[in-house]
Formats: sequence, structure tokens, C-alpha cells
Amino acid sequence: MFWVWVYTFISVGIVSAISLVGVFFLSMREERLRRILHWLVSFAVGALFGDAFIHLLPESFEAAGPGITVPLLAISGILLFFVLEKFMLWRHCHVPTSAHHPHPVVAMNLIGDGIHNLLDGMIIGAGYQVSPALGLSTTLAIILHEIPQEIGDYGVLVHGGLSPQKALRFNFLSALISLVGAFLSLAVGFHSESFSFFVLPMTAGGFIYMAGTDLIPELRHETDLGQSFAQLFFISLGVALMALLLVAG
Repeated sequence: MFWVWVYTFISVGIVSAISLVGVFFLSMREERLRRILHWLVSFAVGALFGDAFIHLLPESFEAAGPGITVPLLAISGILLFFVLEKFMLWRHCHVPTSAHHPHPVVAMNLIGDGIHNLLDGMIIGAGYQVSPALGLSTTLAIILHEIPQEIGDYGVLVHGGLSPQKALRFNFLSALISLVGAFLSLAVGFHSESFSFFVLPMTAGGFIYMAGTDLIPELRHETDLGQSFAQLFFISLGVALMALLLVAG
């Protein structure tokens, strides 16, 4: 149990540190930044789908057995993320701010991102409670999703009127909420065997929702044939990474 706590908090610490990445990417020229972001988003799509279908759902079926429980919990995860996005104006943004790409206000962005980070911490903790391999694959999927998201969040905060230094600080403080989520996940999980049973398929549903409704629509704006093939390549690479982790584990 001790090592589960260690692995979880190391992983969550790395994920939290990604909130500082925006300052490096925003120094690039917009055209180059947009191309790199599309590749990162494509990779994240493959990783999220791969983690959901290769790791999380098979683990859930192994624990619950055949039946309707796992599909219903996965659908519940999709609906949970829909509610968070729809009714709390939570919006994952993966491209720099512009007149054609409006963003929520600073306060709403920080609230939504804080809830997101809380869930990230809980998800990573639940994964490590099942196995180190599942915890690692889930952490990697979250990291690949976090990089473009954090760049977008940093841009929102600067666009909303914060100085670059303040935006970086607030974004990092919001990311640290994932530590609270990890603690809650581990504290509850060690006293309830059913915790991971419920969280894993709901996490799979959340990953499917994020990849399918939030990330893929970002990629559909690209019409260049070469870039479209590059997106397909990076999506496939993300799936392959998740499959490789399963084989290696």
C-alpha cells in the first residue's frame, strides 16, 4: 500500500508540473504552435481511446464479469463529463486564444480546471490501486491530454487580463488540486473495495467523451491532406503506446 501512495503522488506531481508548460509553447510563432498542438491533440486522442478500450474497460470487465454493469457505469462517466461541461461551462481548450476562438472568463476557467484536476488525481489514484501498469497507462493518457489543455488554459488566463506571471501561478495552483483528488481516492479506496470498481469504467467513459467530443472536433478544422494523414499517424501512435504498455506489463 505504501508504494501505491508513492507512485500515485509522483505521477500526480508530474501531471501538476505540466501546468507550467504553457509559457514555453506560447513563445513560439503561432503557425508552428498550431501545427505542434494538432499533433499533440492527435496523440492524446489515441492515448485516451487506447487507455479506455485497452486498459480501463478490460480491467473493469475482469472485476465485474460480463453483464450490463460496466457499460452503464461507462455511460455514467460520459454523462458526468457532459454535465460538467454543459452546466458548469467547463471547456477544454487546446488552441491559442483568438477572435475566432473565444474563451470563458478567468474565474470560470479556474473553477472548471480545478474540478478537472481533482478528477485527474482521483483517476490516477484509482488506477494505481488496481495495478502499477494501469496507473502508469492512465497517467500517460492524462499527461498527453494535459499538455495541450494547459497551453490553452494559460492562454485563457492571459487573455482574460492576468499578467503572464500571475497566469502561470494561478494555473499551477489549480493543478495542485489534483493532489487533493489523489489523497481522497487513496483514502477512500483503501477502505472500500468497490471504489475502483465504480471509478474505472466511469473514467473510461470520461476519456471516451473527452477524446470524441472535445479533441476530435479540434482536429476536423484541418483540411490539408498531409496534415490529416499526420493526425491519423499520431492518433495511431497514441493507441500503439497504450497497447505496448499492456504487452510490456
